[in-house]
Amino acid sequence: MSGEGQALLAALQEALKEQARLGRPIGYLALAGRLALPGPQRIHRLTHALEVLVRRDHAAGRPLLAALAVGRSGIPGRGFFQLLRELGRHQGADQGAAAADCHARELAAALAYWPERD
Repeated sequence: MSGEGQALLAALQEALKEQARLGRPIGYLALAGRLALPGPQRIHRLTHALEVLVRRDHAAGRPLLAALAVGRSGIPGRGFFQLLRELGRHQGADQGAAAADCHARELAAALAYWPERD
């Protein structure tokens, strides 16, 4: 990953840890704004970086910090659930009740774990 990509990941991780300390998720647009991601395709770059964080946390056996980033519906986008299915963390649909339940579990785990981590 490029130096720019590593810098984005570090800033993203810090922003999401701050949200964990606040005890609430943050919308994709607000998160992109906090990170000062320029357009075009800033949400695409953000979601790609979130996927990298999901893979890292999953590989390390940690709760998913990326669960704190949500779309307008209050849960992550379909790609989050597709990735979780690929990783064996979710067996349900990409939207609806199954997705909301999966996100609730992942979010609760992240909120319990991440506020205590520097």
